[in-house]
Formats: sequence, structure tokens, C-alpha cells
Amino acid sequence: MVDPVNGRCLGEPTEPTNIVIFGAGGDLTKRKLIPSLIKMLRCGLLHPESRIIGVLKSRTHEAWLESLYQGVCTYAPELNMDKAQWTTFSAMCKMVAGDLGEDKTYSELGAALETMDGHCNAMFYCAVPPDWYAMVATGLKQAGLSDQKTGFRRVVIEKPFGMDLESSKKLNRELQVSLDEAQIYRIDHYLGKESVQNLLVYRFSNSILEPLWNRNFIDHIQISAAESIGIEYRANYYEKSGALRDMIQSHLMQVMTLVAMEPPVEFTADAVRDEKIKVLRAVRPIEAGDVKKQTVAAQYGAGNIDGEPVKSYVGEEDVSPESATETFAAARFYIDNWRWQGVPFVLWTGKRLPGRVSEIVIRFRKPPFNLFDSQGNPPLANALVFRVHPDEGIALRMNAKLPGLTTELKRSVMRAPYAEDEGDISDAYEVLLHDVLSGDATLFSRADEVEESWKIIDPILKAWENKLSINRYQAGSWDIEGMDELLEGCELGWHKPSY
Repeated sequence: MVDPVNGRCLGEPTEPTNIVIFGAGGDLTKRKLIPSLIKMLRCGLLHPESRIIGVLKSRTHEAWLESLYQGVCTYAPELNMDKAQWTTFSAMCKMVAGDLGEDKTYSELGAALETMDGHCNAMFYCAVPPDWYAMVATGLKQAGLSDQKTGFRRVVIEKPFGMDLESSKKLNRELQVSLDEAQIYRIDHYLGKESVQNLLVYRFSNSILEPLWNRNFIDHIQISAAESIGIEYRANYYEKSGALRDMIQSHLMQVMTLVAMEPPVEFTADAVRDEKIKVLRAVRPIEAGDVKKQTVAAQYGAGNIDGEPVKSYVGEEDVSPESATETFAAARFYIDNWRWQGVPFVLWTGKRLPGRVSEIVIRFRKPPFNLFDSQGNPPLANALVFRVHPDEGIALRMNAKLPGLTTELKRSVMRAPYAEDEGDISDAYEVLLHDVLSGDATLFSRADEVEESWKIIDPILKAWENKLSINRYQAGSWDIEGMDELLEGCELGWHKPSY
């Protein structure tokens, strides 16, 4: 959020706000929320008169603050937060102790909200398990805390937004009983990444791309998120979720909508989201008989990453030895509209792969006539690669002549890094928290988006739900059974990213 040229903050300051965090003693608060708020305060994007109110079940105020401070030192050492700086920041923090199922907690929270500059603005962040979202919304409604008469009231919920179509509809109904849809911010940190947002700028502010952005020139598109880590401390969640729910239904399908959407009539939240929902509604349903040939599921076994041995998924703590949960998932989709008819969109994600790399690969068709057949070195298909992580930026892969008395071809790569210094790139939570405080919902999912994405994924879930076994891949390798077949007919096949 800092201008790399002159050190100026990029973004508008926000109004003084009561920032309420339910589950304020949890990991998300320590790892992401508090460090992000500190950075925003230093940058001038968080009003210094704002208040941070933690709601947690049982802990003294002093113990809670010390836990937050230790979290900042552990997870955000780049802040160089000494005790004096922490004392200044912690003066903005208040605590409400109580159970989220009790009316008394919400009445005490109401008393803790402060009026600043004549307004009592409040952002309520649900850093709690998804089963508690509806309970929190009901508690806020019954205590009158969702009423916007004295200032804005916005509620942030984390994914998963349901675990299938039926549960997502149920959650949306329950939330909308207590809140207006405009008050609900379904946060997806992947969309807060600077390079994902920059995708829209590349698409709609450069006339060189738009004429090529269709089925006439593009062979296929791959959208990926590879991770070298395992499930870490998330076994209880991951056993219920798997890679398909965890990454494809939310993160990667959202990116797909940004890649495939038509230009919105204006750059506003509803205009952008209207175009995204059109993409989701145009996705061809995967019939039960086609699930096997249009999807891949696999689970990591033991292996080596960066020279270190790692255990298999079923060897992880709290994972059943008989688990058939997928840690790698891929799906081949088609968007049935004028622009994209017949163009495969392949979304894939996996854990314990050789490196952490996220990319969007736009692979173009080959030239219609090859002038260089006599050299035995035909041109490869061009590709435009948007690197989401690491080394954010774009790369254009083209064919060029080798130097010398020959017309033999070589692959030439033109790179445009997004930022010269990685420190110039804001953390996703900083971006999204600022958007919530500013009332900008562009990067947040609407209820109809969530439900449409689940409609697409549900047939795959139903086909996979009773599987007793699963293909395995060695941790640290790209040897995933079925991926070559999934990319059959696509120029150059499966793109295994470098890292």
C-alpha cells in the first residue's frame, strides 16, 4: 500500500470505526488481522481514532494483549514492533469476554462501541468457525447492532461459504434474515492479492489484449495454485473439505470469472459481480458420466521436498489412515458463450508439490501455417502467463530466431514484473480490510455467486463422496496420474510451473 516512487500511501483513509473481531484469541487474528491493521495504521489507511474490540470467551485483557504481541513478533517480524510501539497500538484495543451464544455478550459489545466524529461505525469480523456465522448474525440483529442508523454496520465472514450447494443456500438464508445482503462481505483472501486485481487492469486498459481474448486465438487456459506445504494444523477442516472445496470452488473459480468476464459497464461492485455471475451461469454442467474424464483427484504420499523427507497425508496428525480425501484436484470446464465456446478452462491445485506457485496461463493457438517446417523445429504455441505468486507479474512466451546463419527457433520470454520490490506489494488482508472499511464490495462474493459456483462443483462432489480409495503421488513430484489425459488436445499439455 506504499507508493514505491515517493513513499506515499496508495488508497483513501477510512473513517473512524469500531473494528470488532469475534474469535479474537484465535490464530487468524494473530497471524493476519492484527499485523494488517498495524500496517494500515502506519500507512495512514486506518484512522487512528478507530477502536479494535476483541470478543473472546475467557481471558484477561492483559493476557489477550500479550498473546497478540507475541503473535506479531512471530508472524510479522518485519514490523519491528518494540514494546513502546506496541503500547501505543494496544491503547486502541478493548476486550469483551463472553460466549457468542449468550445475549449478554452482545449487550456488553453494544456498550463497548464508541461514537467517533458523530458516527458509530462498526465492522464485525467473524474469525470463528463457519457454524457460528448465523449465530453471530442473529446476536447482532437481536441486540440492535446491525442497525445502520448511527453509522455503517458491515459483517465479514471467511470461507467456506457452505460445504455444498444445499448448505450454502441455508447459510445465505440465515444471514439474510438478520442482515441486508449489502452488509455481508464474504472475504476470499486470494482476490485480495495485488496480481489478481491487476489482471483486470491488464485486460481492460490495454487495447492490445482484447482483440485476442477469445476462442479465435486462445487454445486453452490453465489456472493453478501449487503449494509445497502439507495441511499443517488444519486436519480437522481438511478431512471434511479436500482440495476441491478448499481451493477450486472458491479461489480458482473466482479467478476464472475475472479471466473470462465481459467488460463491465462501470468499475463498481455490482457491475463487476454482474459480469462474474454471467460467467458462472454459462459454465457447462459436468454430467455424472463425464466426471471421471473431466476431473482428477489424488492424495500425496511420503516423499522429499527441498531435500527434506515429508510424511504422507494419511500419516499426518488427526488424519484417518484410510482417508480418501484429495490433496490434489483438477477439473476441465467449458464456458458456453460466444467468446469462449470450445475453449477448455483447466483449474488445478495441490499440496506437497515441488514448489509454491500460482499462475494463470493463457495459451494461444499455433500459427495457421508453419513457414519453418524445413528446420524440423516448428514454432511452439505462444503463452501469456500471469504469475500470482511468487515474483508477481506477467511473462509473454514467444518464438524468436537463434542468432547466426539459421532460421532455427528458440523460445523468448518477455517479462514485466508487477513490482520491483516485493515490499511494495500489500498483503491481501490489508487490501480487503481497507475495502470493507471503505464500503467497496468489488472483491467480495455475492450470495448468487456463491450458489452458482456450488452448482458447478456439486456434481463432482457427489461423484467423489463415496470413494474408498484414491490415486497417490509422491510428495515433491509432478507425477500426477490422469493430468496428461485431462489436458489431452490442449496445446503443449499440462503446464508444470517453474518456481
